[in-house]
Amino acid sequence: MSTSMNMGRIVFYEDRNFQGRSYECSSDCADMSSYLSRCHSCRVQSGCFMVYDRNNYMGNQYFMRRGEYSDFQSMMGMTDIRSCRTIPMHRGSYRMRIYERDNFGGQMHEMMDDCDSIMDRYRMSDCQSCNVMDGHWLMYEQPHFRGRMIYMRPGEYRNFRDMGMSGMRFMSMRRITDMC
Repeated sequence: MSTSMNMGRIVFYEDRNFQGRSYECSSDCADMSSYLSRCHSCRVQSGCFMVYDRNNYMGNQYFMRRGEYSDFQSMMGMTDIRSCRTIPMHRGSYRMRIYERDNFGGQMHEMMDDCDSIMDRYRMSDCQSCNVMDGHWLMYEQPHFRGRMIYMRPGEYRNFRDMGMSGMRFMSMRRITDMC
């Protein structure tokens, strides 16, 4: 049995080191510009979030769990946060099928746990589409959970290029577990 609950709270600040105006959020926010002119630090008080450097959950993304993030520029290389998405807590199984080519073509492998290198585990040089059946996942462009990442929630992802990820290759995948 799988259940998901939204439980999280994050406070964004306009300036580094938790200074300036603040905005508290406990749900998805597609455009923070009506609350803050910029965002350079935050505190995640509970839950897990993905933050994005562009509106509408676009651009570079970064996974945040409970903790303090005093300077996005030095910590993540991001100059500003423009939108955020809550990641529901998931209890239950994790299942994702990854495909070598877009539209679920080429080699297919089903995963139920973390994979630090699709090349080492599956002899697969590229992943261009996937189907997330259960759980929430992070996909990384480099092996061993490094490089840029993308948040994948349950659903079919037929073509990563159509999602604005042209040129990105996903080489490792990690489950977002109850560690939030």
